[in-house]
Amino acid sequence: MLLKLKGLEKRYGKQRALKSLDLELGPDLSSLVLIGPSGGGKSTLLRILGALETPTSGSASVNSQHNTPETKEVTLREARRSHGYLFQSFNLFPHLNALQNITLPLEKVHGRTSDEAQQRAQACLERFNLGDHSHKRPAELSGGQQQRVGIARAIAHEPQLLILDEPTSALDPEMTAEVLEVIKQLREAGQEIILSTHEMGFARAVADQVLFLADGEVLEHGTGEAVFETPATPEAQRFLSKVMHYR
Repeated sequence: MLLKLKGLEKRYGKQRALKSLDLELGPDLSSLVLIGPSGGGKSTLLRILGALETPTSGSASVNSQHNTPETKEVTLREARRSHGYLFQSFNLFPHLNALQNITLPLEKVHGRTSDEAQQRAQACLERFNLGDHSHKRPAELSGGQQQRVGIARAIAHEPQLLILDEPTSALDPEMTAEVLEVIKQLREAGQEIILSTHEMGFARAVADQVLFLADGEVLEHGTGEAVFETPATPEAQRFLSKVMHYR
């Protein structure tokens, strides 16, 4: 994965969510983890990298897919088709069962035939030990199962890049461990991943590179070992001392 940010800025009215970010990482990058305090800009950066939003100024590119204020919607849609997404809310369709939640985008967005979509969806559910739950609607599944269905849907079309925003938020510890293990397996299988998380141990274990964001700025980046063992900035030191205190 090759990631480039050049003068990247995002405003919502008078609020500057991202402040003139300049960064280049890769190409030997498979997993990038964003950490930092809530409201620091992690979700905004993920949405721009995933082509779900355009920057106010500057540019972002992932694997030569460019996102600027002038990028046309047709180009953004094409980029979105090459990504898989999972955000803090599972966003499963409540009236569809687990299998249908996966087959619908495969058919309507990615052009798979009904038979292809059925086979691919069932294979993804079985990969995450959900084969026996394909007929169940989201309300009949546990939180961890719903999140695994969400991940199965995100990877079903074999995306080039998987984007995960706090994928274990609101899960209990057992379900959190369950979902993190799935993500770890995907990373080990070669899936390119950009994710944000408050699970610091997991971030350190899976990240090729860690970005520490606060107040709309990338204040620090480096390997998981470097950032967690010897954080260079006072902001990262304070943050990590707090979140790692009881771990």
